[in-house]
Amino acid sequence: MKQVQAASDRFADDLAQLLHWRRDVRHFVGQPLGDGVLDALLALADCAPSVGNSRPWRFVRVVSPDLRARLAEHVDAEVARAGDLYRDAPDREAQYARLKLHGLREAPEVLAVFCDGGAAAGHGLGRATMPETLDYSVVLAIHTLWLAAKARGIGLGWVSICDPAFVHAQIGVPAQWRMIALLCLGFPKAASDLPELHREGWQANTDWRRRVSDR
Repeated sequence: MKQVQAASDRFADDLAQLLHWRRDVRHFVGQPLGDGVLDALLALADCAPSVGNSRPWRFVRVVSPDLRARLAEHVDAEVARAGDLYRDAPDREAQYARLKLHGLREAPEVLAVFCDGGAAAGHGLGRATMPETLDYSVVLAIHTLWLAAKARGIGLGWVSICDPAFVHAQIGVPAQWRMIALLCLGFPKAASDLPELHREGWQANTDWRRRVSDR
């Protein structure tokens, strides 16, 4: 494969637009992704960098309707329980109640993503003092998948309000696999130039300069 030594200005602009337009999607249409699309996206996700070239990500496609229903019911219960955090702030509680926080029932594809904590690949390189870099590597694979999906007009939603132990037990993966994410993949109902939480008044975007400092 020919290596690209330097990207064109057009490529750089397109990449910047892709990064800007990536969204956490929770509203999906039921249209399937199409033959071979998920495999193509996962192949691109496997291009992500990883500590020691360990590639610790493990993707599990949730295809059982019963398993998907159990996961959705679990997340619904966790979402309701998390709402107790806002009982002392009625306006925020009402906002929270209006948010749609997952698309597990509507998305055509659901993936559970794990980190194989016992991965032999990489021979431990780079993680002797920071073993959590294995988890960080999985997050990079998820982000790579996210961008690859967006480039095809496919939305991704990261479901984070769940009990990792419950998800692990329901899916039945090896004990050394740590649950990192539940992902919903599908074509979004609508595009927006603002994140949904911004549109709903929960949290507006802030200037990136506030998160950079010199020492």
